[in-house]
Amino acid sequence: MTHHNSPYKSKGGFGRLFNALRYSAQGFKAAFQHEAAFRQELLLVVILTPLAIWISRSMGEALLLIGTLVFVLIVELLNSALEALADTITLEHHPLIGRAKDLGSAAVMLSIIFCTVTWLCIVGAHILVPVI
Repeated sequence: MTHHNSPYKSKGGFGRLFNALRYSAQGFKAAFQHEAAFRQELLLVVILTPLAIWISRSMGEALLLIGTLVFVLIVELLNSALEALADTITLEHHPLIGRAKDLGSAAVMLSIIFCTVTWLCIVGAHILVPVI
């Protein structure tokens, strides 16, 4: 078996770190420009993060609330990457590409459900058992 090194892989060092940061920034920019769902979820993160800090009774609670929001963004980015890659293969209907896209969508839905249930449990606990 022949191994081919990708010309896009860096060798390491500060150049690698700089390139990783640059590629990440390009990814965020692409997601913001081309993905309506990412923009909507990012807006919720911007709105809910200060709320999470305000309502949290501990650092752990705040991190859990904010972490679930970030988790939704991560899954959305991965789903968007999968969809972009699938669309470069073909725009015509293909059952396996359709399945891959559906699986990515299901992952986003599960992350949103997890986030919502976490927020409802924590906010509900604050309403039912207020701090005296």
